[in-house]
Amino acid sequence: MAIQDIYPTALRLLGRPVLVVGGGPVAQRRAKGLLDAGAKVTVVAPVASETLRGLADAGLLTWEPREYRTSDLDGVWFVQTATGTSAVDTQVAADAEAQRIWCVNASDHEASAAWTPAVAVVDDVKIAINAGGDPRRAMALRNAVATALETGDLPLRRHRKPGAGGSVALVGGGPGDSGLITVRGRRLLGQADVVVADRLGPRELLKELAPDVRVIEVGKTPGHHPVPQLEINRILVDEALQGNRVVRLKGGDPYVLGRGGEEAEFCRQNGVEVEVVSGVTSAISVPAAAGIPVTHRGLAKGFSVVTGHEELSEVPARPDHTVVLLMGVAQLRESAAALAGSGLPLGTPVGIVENGYLPEQRVTIGTLGTIADQAEAVGVANPAVIVIGDVVRVSPFAPQHFKTADYSTITPNRPRVRSN
Repeated sequence: MAIQDIYPTALRLLGRPVLVVGGGPVAQRRAKGLLDAGAKVTVVAPVASETLRGLADAGLLTWEPREYRTSDLDGVWFVQTATGTSAVDTQVAADAEAQRIWCVNASDHEASAAWTPAVAVVDDVKIAINAGGDPRRAMALRNAVATALETGDLPLRRHRKPGAGGSVALVGGGPGDSGLITVRGRRLLGQADVVVADRLGPRELLKELAPDVRVIEVGKTPGHHPVPQLEINRILVDEALQGNRVVRLKGGDPYVLGRGGEEAEFCRQNGVEVEVVSGVTSAISVPAAAGIPVTHRGLAKGFSVVTGHEELSEVPARPDHTVVLLMGVAQLRESAAALAGSGLPLGTPVGIVENGYLPEQRVTIGTLGTIADQAEAVGVANPAVIVIGDVVRVSPFAPQHFKTADYSTITPNRPRVRSN
């Protein structure tokens, strides 16, 4: 049978009687698929698998423990043969053909009046693929298409809006590189009707949206909030109540200094369904882009994340406790002085990572006593993450004199002298 002979369609078998002839693994698989479609399934086979017997015992299908009879086709809408015996499958197919009943013949796909495609379901989309009678080829193609839909590489967006109200997804986009958004976040972005976008985050992904997807810019810069938070909250709710799928695309993680909790609460208070998709927070990922771990055996067992606008008096003032400052460039000098006043040694290493993971990434490394002057000299600007603590010594960007001791990852808390 040539591929041109196939006319793709889908059967709606809800409540309709169907027949499966055979009781082995193939019959079991097909019977379960037919049950999922809502069909009334009868299995005819002298011996049935344990799973099929269990389905019969549960009243989900009928099992006739005997050989096939032509009369089994009476009143049937659809037939699947799966006996493993070519002669029996051929006879069932011939009887079905005589009664003009569609039949899938598992023993001979070329002679089969119908083919069962490889199927996957993503949300409410069902993918069905035939591949010239080659089931493994069909499954490989099905898996590839399903993965592309799951990851947002293929459009899963609805163009006919459902009758129910819309929804809001608070999506953490990560530090800016489009490859660091989660699979779930990318998928929801591909389904969006409206995207409410921050200044930071994976901006390149906005270029991949369909032309009719509306992008509402609400980005903030330090000291400049053109769209107040209350207005952002209102936009999310208003758009969702119009039936739109709304994605609030944020940099980093929505719940790490991102005001995502406020947005989620406002949506719920106004009867809007909201989903929160965690993102790769810049507090950890941007230091990692410069080779700085926020914890490291022998150097630091814990870390604190604060903004440069927060009081630092309660942060442990020790080089072995990492301090990560977000949005801290403007008050770097004051923050350094506050930490020094709390007892943190002026020789404590400090690293500043600007535009983490982006082509213009830049790393500036100094000490608590020198970093403010260094930052002013080179013109450090947001977006930037500031890391304070001995973990900065691990960075490949650190000056050589910072690396006089390399801490062991085998024996905890025991310095190992570098050999040159």
